[in-house]
Amino acid sequence: MTADFIERSFAKMGARVKFGEATSERGVARRELLLDVRIDKRGEYFFIRRQEPSRMELIVLDVQPRDRHLLLLSRNGRDKHRFLLGHDERHWFVAGITEIAPVSRVQDAKQALKPEAVLVSEHWLRPKYRDRRTNAARIRQGEWFFVPALALQVDSWFVLRNEPLVRGRGSKPHMCEELYRFGGETVYVSPGAANGLTEGEYQALSPKERQRWSWRVMKRNPKVYVRGRVRHSDHATVALDGWHEVLMNTENLSQAMSDVVFLD
Repeated sequence: MTADFIERSFAKMGARVKFGEATSERGVARRELLLDVRIDKRGEYFFIRRQEPSRMELIVLDVQPRDRHLLLLSRNGRDKHRFLLGHDERHWFVAGITEIAPVSRVQDAKQALKPEAVLVSEHWLRPKYRDRRTNAARIRQGEWFFVPALALQVDSWFVLRNEPLVRGRGSKPHMCEELYRFGGETVYVSPGAANGLTEGEYQALSPKERQRWSWRVMKRNPKVYVRGRVRHSDHATVALDGWHEVLMNTENLSQAMSDVVFLD
């Protein structure tokens, strides 16, 4: 597809798109394809950059103007990746779709972003209710889903207050009024290892490499439950009555977005 056709497709959902060269930001310029949301004097816009020379094709598979969403395919030979681009509450976003779900419609991409537990919890709902941010089965805030955990009982000693939910890569945290977590993989996190190093990877570093950064011990992909208010500057605050299990969308399963993890 030509750049003009892609621009017209983005305009249908009310968005602007620019093409160009990227600066070397945290290594992203080394990627074959860069999709980003940026801001200028006119507001937010999508930025697309392909390494040159490139055989990669960009194809708009579906546009839903009323819903303000678009499904984009990048193709380089047999290598294909799909991305859902759209508007959620206050801002535009880009989300990678797992390659095991070869979707061709915006609606299917939304379903593919839901973790299995959310799909199970929604199976009894009428289809028109399943894409709402809040329905009878769960509540969504950005990339996080909150599913009621009616049988969960937590000792007050283990409840943490005003704790962040972070998915890695320097994303802004969602602040939780009450949080309970257990399990997960222990990792060492620093500005130079934003998604964390395992115990073995950390021990394999030289003393000089360890001293270069300030390290924090965290849990990667733990089991997490929250209760009360969850706040984020990009989303409306949600109030959770009772404990809810926290589930991240499936964006981390996409090869194109493989450095997205759940750090807590």
